[in-house]
Amino acid sequence: MIMCTFKNIAVTSRKLCEGSLPEQIERIAGEGGPDLVIVREKDLPEKEYENLAGQVLVVCRANHMECVLHSYPEAARRLGCSAIHMPLKAYRSCWGELLDFTVRGTSIHSVEEALWAQEHGATYVTAGHVYETDCKKDLPARGLDFLREVCRTVSIPVYAIGGITPERMEEVKNAGAAGACMMSGYMKRKTSAESY
Repeated sequence: MIMCTFKNIAVTSRKLCEGSLPEQIERIAGEGGPDLVIVREKDLPEKEYENLAGQVLVVCRANHMECVLHSYPEAARRLGCSAIHMPLKAYRSCWGELLDFTVRGTSIHSVEEALWAQEHGATYVTAGHVYETDCKKDLPARGLDFLREVCRTVSIPVYAIGGITPERMEEVKNAGAAGACMMSGYMKRKTSAESY
């Protein structure tokens, strides 16, 4: 496995923010903020997504946070962002067209999917959902054993996702994850002083 610094990752949801999404990203930047932001607003039409993602990119760059755009490769290219995350179904259909991106991620839910992604150019995967989460109320959590198996099987970074809280960071790190994704914890945070 490629060892790297454990990354705290914010996955966005503008609907959870008290103000605008760019304002929230500014709020969580700095001490205790994320190392990386995945702009996941995939329910938006492409032009609206591009406009919002462009604003978030400006904030991320000003605060030295990595930024990964989601679902819309052409929007990412127009914005000069070299990092893209695609849902697995979309990644399967277009992975060969994404090789100009430096960072290429996808979401996986099994060891087999993780291996396939690695073999088809993914530079990281998000694996989940590890814990129970409101985002997947009807599906049981896959658990830490699932996360350990994925981390043991692939050599690219594996980022845990689903029900992650600050208290669970150490657990997923010990399971071999290269990072952990949080949505609510970052999107609902009121101040940058609430560090994790």
